[in-house]
Amino acid sequence: MIGKLSCLVTAAASVLALTACGSSSSPLAGGSSAATSAAGGSSSAASAGSITVGSANFPENVLLAEIYAGALKAKGVNVTEKLNIGSREVYIPALKDGSIDLIPEYNGTLLSYFDKGSSTASSPDAVYAALKAALPQGLTLLTQSTAEDKDTIAVTKATAAKYHLTSIADLAPVAGQLSVGAGPEFKSRQTGLVGLKSVYNVVFKTFKPLDSGGVLTVRALSDGTVDAANIFSTDSSIKTKGFVVLTDPKNLFLAENVVPVLTASKATPTVTAALNAVSAKLTTAILTDLVSKVQVDKQDSVKVAAGFLSANGLA
Repeated sequence: MIGKLSCLVTAAASVLALTACGSSSSPLAGGSSAATSAAGGSSSAASAGSITVGSANFPENVLLAEIYAGALKAKGVNVTEKLNIGSREVYIPALKDGSIDLIPEYNGTLLSYFDKGSSTASSPDAVYAALKAALPQGLTLLTQSTAEDKDTIAVTKATAAKYHLTSIADLAPVAGQLSVGAGPEFKSRQTGLVGLKSVYNVVFKTFKPLDSGGVLTVRALSDGTVDAANIFSTDSSIKTKGFVVLTDPKNLFLAENVVPVLTASKATPTVTAALNAVSAKLTTAILTDLVSKVQVDKQDSVKVAAGFLSANGLA
């Protein structure tokens, strides 16, 4: 689902950087001194365990990672943060090799990543079950939330009116005249140009690699640099800019419920309970509001996360 600036380095190099810079204060490694719980080296923190929380490199995912980190700290877990790692192609290897232990994920796009788009599941429960079966050994899913942030194809009102667009299917006869903008990984993903062609026979004239549902993509769509863009469904720009989100009748974009993905060995009762409690309180409406506070109101994601936790008795 996942949002969304993408790393332009190779996955292997990025993961090496993660390992080498584990306690650095750089965005890639995430400063551990600021991220550890107040319990520090106390026996209570030690008994609760330690978790390295990662995030993708878009604001919503960073915010979710801060929420997870705060919920864990409140339970005495020793937390280190490694935020803004990059795209899924970078942080999944980091999960597998133990550079990070936990990341907020989106069930549909993660399923497509692992099964290369072969699943026919579309509902939240079906996608969750399929993802659980497809997840590599050593990783586990905790309870998914009802909060959902889907990939979309969005256009301006002017473009929608000019080409009579209401559905992604409507793009098929005109896409050869249009450009599309998205994160670099969108070019090779099933939930991207690959699936647009195979599912809808939509082939754009040009693809402009920008960022994953971020400010560059929003700006490019708004100013006409691109005609269509991959914008995430909780992005505040859809409302503030008046973008038209095209419907997806063939379910190219699956259910995208937010779900914690965790190293299985770290799934202690304390960790599991803390993260499942977050999922129980997180809804699409709440998530959209929280993202707006970060994107529109320019509030710090740490403070927004703390406000959510406090309001829901999770601090």
